Amino acid sequence: MNHVAWDSLPLEKLSEGIARRFLCGERITVAQFELKKGSFVPEHSHENEQISYVLQGVLRFALAGEPVEVRAGEMLVIPPNVPHSAEALDDCRALDIFAPIRQDWIDQDDAYLRGGSRR
Repeated sequence: MNHVAWDSLPLEKLSEGIARRFLCGERITVAQFELKKGSFVPEHSHENEQISYVLQGVLRFALAGEPVEVRAGEMLVIPPNVPHSAEALDDCRALDIFAPIRQDWIDQDDAYLRGGSRR
């Protein structure tokens, strides 16, 4: 068992407009993202199934090229290996859940998030 206060996790600044906190269990990763209006997560894919829950603002996702706007209180399920990107239409906060764990994040092998959040 691991009891953690969310605010005790480090806030990792990934780029000018994107920051995250995350915690891994044995089989899942939970992450909270803070995205400034206009920030952009470039298209990428991963082996993990992902559920994105928008807590604040509006995120425009593109899944395999198809746009989907997800507003506060809404969720989106992204299947494994589906190319996707996201753009913050407002200042946003989102909670993302992944299975299996995001080993690439643990290894800091997530260059698509580090550096170019703005188009």
